[in-house]
Amino acid sequence: MAEQQSSVADVQQLDFILTEYRRHLHQYPELSNEEFETTAFIKSKLEEAGIRIVDYGLATGVIAEVGALPGNGPIVAIRADIDALPITEETGLPYASRIPGKMHACGHDFHTSAIIGTALLLKSKEQELNGTVRFIFQPAEEKAVGAQRVIDSGALTGVQAIFGMHNKPDLPVGTVGVKEGPLMAAADGFIIEVNGKGSHAAVPQAGLDPIVASAHIVTALQSIVSRNVSPLESAVVSVTKIIGGTTWNVIPEKAVMEGTVRTFGDEVRETVLARFEQTVVGVASALGLRASVKWIQGPPAVINDKRLADIAAAAAAPVGLKTIVPVPSSAGEDFAFYQKAIPGVFVFMGTSGSQEWHHPAFDLDERALPLSARYFTELAVAALDELAR
Repeated sequence: MAEQQSSVADVQQLDFILTEYRRHLHQYPELSNEEFETTAFIKSKLEEAGIRIVDYGLATGVIAEVGALPGNGPIVAIRADIDALPITEETGLPYASRIPGKMHACGHDFHTSAIIGTALLLKSKEQELNGTVRFIFQPAEEKAVGAQRVIDSGALTGVQAIFGMHNKPDLPVGTVGVKEGPLMAAADGFIIEVNGKGSHAAVPQAGLDPIVASAHIVTALQSIVSRNVSPLESAVVSVTKIIGGTTWNVIPEKAVMEGTVRTFGDEVRETVLARFEQTVVGVASALGLRASVKWIQGPPAVINDKRLADIAAAAAAPVGLKTIVPVPSSAGEDFAFYQKAIPGVFVFMGTSGSQEWHHPAFDLDERALPLSARYFTELAVAALDELAR
């Protein structure tokens, strides 16, 4: 144990260890709420290094601490997500997923391994820490329920600041994207049901056509962003699925549409969702049909704290990273739930990938692993020192 703790400070040794961890996790992906073997793996690596595990009653996921016992200085948290996706891998890598239909296509294996590396590095300098670093290896990010589950468990008790990251394939290794304010979007899903009256396709006047109404609704929804959201704000409304009808010569009774709304601010989110329902119900009513909207509420927007963002930006140079101001992403991220509870910062770590998140050929440059581990080590120390003043 002592040998491992002393050796991880060496960059080459850390690179080897974290690459080994990441490739193991990559071969054995587990979906949201099923991360039992992943949980066991994380615990085993932390316990081998003498890092204390704290039981908050989570079925999957791990909470661990390095530094002073809580109550003896500030507490900062570092979060990594651990779940995979229901995607069949197409990378052809020698360490590709061995589990059919499951893949770490969003790089959570990278996040997990890098933050284990941070825990190892901080453990090697534990006596120097000006407080406590709490590690949250969170389940079920892809379902957007894991963060709230961690909060409900009490794992944020006493925590004054939280940090997290997402790998960013379109940023080169050696860069970290740090931005105050909005970084990732609130992500809400919807199901629209349009109810009309079926008839023979040759006698349309005898029915109320939900297909035609759906087409009008799709078109009308596109005016929400262009005419209700300031050009200086951002929002996306996308209808991604339409189901209606069974054959070529029958007007159906019902059509169903699904899709997503993405926004970057609470006020914009409220405006867009309200106008969305008004548009759907109003257009359908104008055509003599009934329509309803069911919302699948996702996470709010990731909005970074300015003070912590300044600390996060300053932590890059000492470990050889270049800080850039990234373009916000309209993808969702349940790290935002933590930021509703306490100040936090989420960063983008450059990984020089060839494919975007959730692609079956997604991969990343593993040279970013030790850089990420060292970055979060520097960041945790700096945050503790700042909060202890």
